[in-house]
Amino acid sequence: MIYRDYLIVGAGIAGAKACEGIREHDKKGSITMVGTEPFLPYDRPALSKVFLKSAKFSEEKLQSNDDEWYRKHKIEVRINMPVREFNIERRMAVLGDGQTIEFNKALLATGSRATRPAVAGATLGNVFYLRTIRDALALREMGPLEKSMVIVGGGFIGVEAASALKQAGMKITLMSRDQFVWQRWLDAATAEWLTHYMSDKGVTMMMREDINGFEGKTVLKNIQAKSGNRFPASMALVAVGGTLNLELVANTPLSTPNGTPVNDYLETDEKGIFAAGDIAFYPDRVQGGVRRIDHWDCAREQGFVAGQNITGRKRIKFEYLPYFSSEVFDLSLDFIGDFSLPPARAEVEGDRAKKRFVAKYFRNGAHVATVFCNQDKAKVEAARKLMREKR
Repeated sequence: MIYRDYLIVGAGIAGAKACEGIREHDKKGSITMVGTEPFLPYDRPALSKVFLKSAKFSEEKLQSNDDEWYRKHKIEVRINMPVREFNIERRMAVLGDGQTIEFNKALLATGSRATRPAVAGATLGNVFYLRTIRDALALREMGPLEKSMVIVGGGFIGVEAASALKQAGMKITLMSRDQFVWQRWLDAATAEWLTHYMSDKGVTMMMREDINGFEGKTVLKNIQAKSGNRFPASMALVAVGGTLNLELVANTPLSTPNGTPVNDYLETDEKGIFAAGDIAFYPDRVQGGVRRIDHWDCAREQGFVAGQNITGRKRIKFEYLPYFSSEVFDLSLDFIGDFSLPPARAEVEGDRAKKRFVAKYFRNGAHVATVFCNQDKAKVEAARKLMREKR
């Protein structure tokens, strides 16, 4: 058994930023960060934006910090190493190799995994999911061999992957049960425009078609929709959301259908145990209520705040206005604010046809969110700052 002042369970961006936060206030405390992937923490959103479309984009370019940074800051990183057991009362964790770590404080940053739909054939060969570098490498290697792909899901990963793989030279069909792509985040007119835009770029759009199953003996041969349509497919990417990694704390108060509850400081009811990233269900001091956000930028901010707070030498309340960005062909899109509910009213400044506009969304008379298309990043940051100040 070994002892650590801080144990970080999860080597994603939240875990990486927590290391930075700890070292800002505690230069000597012992830290071990454990992750299941065989890679150091990296920029996961880049997988569907740029990594898929260019074999020249290496894994190293995705890293948030390199090996030298962790060595310099005396942080032990155990990659490709799952945590098999996590004992809250005894403050102990058992790793996949059988070694036990006794810890004083811990951060849970286990994130989420790609959801596998409950349909036949979801584990067939050539049915892919995109969550890790390994997933992206497999897609990048198989693309030139198959040359065509069906993408199931019209959310951010599905749309970004469709754009990246189409630009890489593949024939792409996007299948979604929704009427328009991104209709959860955009007003109806803008979502319709984006759907037609993708079609104009050569992506075959199969809207209002939900997956019923994948067919094949060992490798994908056909896709069946709930409408009864059945069509041949030799390669598919399923992008239908994420499932929280909460198995370590199953049957404890740290595991709920909404994630792991934390307070303003990202600490759970178990003193000394914090949570950050996809699993953190936190009080929203900016927009009100309690929420969980599964976006990279939020995980990065939460990780850094949790890292500072876990030292006990800093007490920072987590305050955050949601922000995320996307790249679709020649569109650069930025989203700020609350997209949890559809807007009651939308105001669009600029021209969608010219691919340069700002869409402002309102609910109950209040400006709650803004979408920027091909706008200067300084303008986006200024708007984000102003919206946060008004709240």
